[in-house]
This record gives sequence, C-alpha cells and structure tokens, in this order.
Amino acid sequence: MRKNISIALTLLVLIGMAPLLGACNTTAGAGRDISDAGHTITHDANTTR
Repeated sequence: MRKNISIALTLLVLIGMAPLLGACNTTAGAGRDISDAGHTITHDANTTR
C-alpha cells in the first residue's frame, strides 16, 4: 500500500512539473528574441550616426 502511494505521489509531482519545464524553454526563447532585437537596434543606431 505504501509503495503505491509513493508511486502515485511521484507521478503527480512529475506531471505537475511538466508545464514548468516547458515554460523555461519558452522564457529562454523570449529572452533570446528580446536580446536579438536589442542588438539590432544598437547596430542600427551605430550605423546611422
């Protein structure tokens, strides 16, 4: 009985963490996009001086 509860709790935790792991990848991608936009703006500002 105790082993079944342990397995169920482990599965519940893993299922609960799945959206968080996906969010990390999304946040990292958004950070790269914002960084690329900043580099483009800086580059354009330096070339128009």
